Amino acid sequence: MLTIRRSAERGHANHGWLDSFHTFSFANYYDPAHMGFGALRVINDDRIAAGRGFGTHGHRDMEIITYVLDGAIAHKDSMGSGSTIQPGNVQRMSAGRGVMHSEFNPRADKETHMLQIWIEPNVTGIAPEYEEKAFSDAQKRGRLQALVSGDGVDGSMTIHQDVRLYAGLFDGDESATLELAPGRRAWVHVARGSLTVNGVALSAGDAVAISDETRVELSGGDQAEVLVFDLA
Repeated sequence: MLTIRRSAERGHANHGWLDSFHTFSFANYYDPAHMGFGALRVINDDRIAAGRGFGTHGHRDMEIITYVLDGAIAHKDSMGSGSTIQPGNVQRMSAGRGVMHSEFNPRADKETHMLQIWIEPNVTGIAPEYEEKAFSDAQKRGRLQALVSGDGVDGSMTIHQDVRLYAGLFDGDESATLELAPGRRAWVHVARGSLTVNGVALSAGDAVAISDETRVELSGGDQAEVLVFDLA
């Protein structure tokens, strides 16, 4: 079964410095029909104005993944971690029993476009963790590269949940298939461009929930960048 979530159907909040689309209920956007998908709780599609960002704030018991599409985001936290995340670099932070952090666009001349993803962990109260890893375009070109997972598959970073998050770049004749084990389901989010997922045409910001299927088939990409979540 495929359930389509079009870009224009998402929640939207424009704060001037932050223009954000919410795939699932978040902050002042509440929709009981879209509270999450399995352990996947948040996909926020954020555009942050030059020199602006999120001041120091706290999280706990959440796996937080930052995926930068354009620009950069400067991260500092109470663990002593600090870095500037560029496109191709992926950050994961296990908030555990509590962490404080800030995120700012360090560029004075350019907007930052990023996805922030929250996944509910399968353990709580652990020590917070931080990790960042680079994944090249070559690793994602015409295939699905694992970014984070519960088991560190394919060089991915490890999170505290039975979820695998993949990213891929598809254009022209490039295609890929992800086999889904029995009882597994998938969420596919098109970050930019367009492509066909299991016969359904999707454009930037669109998503599709896939359940009771044996595979995810990606094809017909037009400068597409896509994230695929394999979940219980």
